[in-house]
Amino acid sequence: MRALHVITGLGAGGAEQQLRLLLRHLPGTHDVVTLTNPGQVADGLRQDGVRVADLRMAGNRDLGALPRLTRLVRTGRYDIVHTHLYRACLYGRIAARLAGVPGIVATEHSLGDTQIEGRPLTQGVRALYLAGERLGRATIAVSPAVAGRLHRWGVAPHRVHVVPNGVDVDRFAFDAGARATTRARYGLPPDAFVIGGVGRLVPGKRFGVLIEALAQLPDDVRLLLVGTGPEETALEAAARAAGVRDRVVFTGERPHTARTAVAGPDLPALFSAMDLLASPSTDEAFGLAVVEAQASGLPVVHVHCPALDDLPGARRPGDTVRVPCEAASFARETETARTRPPAPRTPARAALHYSIARSAARHLGVYEAALGAAPTPGVNTR
Repeated sequence: MRALHVITGLGAGGAEQQLRLLLRHLPGTHDVVTLTNPGQVADGLRQDGVRVADLRMAGNRDLGALPRLTRLVRTGRYDIVHTHLYRACLYGRIAARLAGVPGIVATEHSLGDTQIEGRPLTQGVRALYLAGERLGRATIAVSPAVAGRLHRWGVAPHRVHVVPNGVDVDRFAFDAGARATTRARYGLPPDAFVIGGVGRLVPGKRFGVLIEALAQLPDDVRLLLVGTGPEETALEAAARAAGVRDRVVFTGERPHTARTAVAGPDLPALFSAMDLLASPSTDEAFGLAVVEAQASGLPVVHVHCPALDDLPGARRPGDTVRVPCEAASFARETETARTRPPAPRTPARAALHYSIARSAARHLGVYEAALGAAPTPGVNTR
């Protein structure tokens, strides 16, 4: 099987990192084309031996990118074109249809109730999304919550396959050495209690709530924000205004794996440096950072996380706490976590459920269904 993955960009976002991890576990030949921004994940994919092309798309309305992408798809003689993220799903499915590809699959990574990939869900965005969806054979939803939204939009249930994101649990195992090294790098005292926030620094992630919570907590509590984005300057200003700028660390983009040209700690090392993960986002499509934190054995305070909400009975006492999106709640639960006796940092059952091997097997089943082939025995695509 030859497959081409079309993605909007290859910066260090969750969908981008998930694609790299998935390709390490899928059989066959897989190439990648990014419409724009060939960032650190592009470098990582190349290190993994994946061929990556950059379409150099100038913007959302760069229609000249469509014939370039169609030629690339046609030349590659692919069996499957798999698209990721809104812009790539639209352009990629059109190009694949024009090139006569038999199997066209898309993954919906970040469809919320009110936004998609941080942009408001206007009638125009929704209409374009649905027009593009009809050009494919199947759409993968990363959670039942996302599948439900697609069904409510009018996408036929038989076209939607729930395939949760996957986590390489062993990669996120707690590492005491990485904890000490990472804390020293960022000036975090060994005895500090460190709250972590992971994700794009955009309004929808609501990291400002964590800064407000930090101002209500003792001086030995620190906040480690992992990611970059347009809200970084505003968050720094909010931290200064709250009098806690010296207790907030911004790491910028960090890779999910040490096998990259980017210097410094990777995401598993940063999780090892934390004592608690806080997720104040109210509109998550899956909640990958929460599951990765659980793979590292971290307790989690979250507002919304379909990965946990859709998986009953997967929690241990103290693993996760769901709270309203307000600073006082995060401050209160942080205080509770600080006073709890130390516990071994072992993976939670929820993290073990979302193994990348299981996710890859389900992707393969979707590909076979899109090609009209009989599914591999034991592979469940729903």
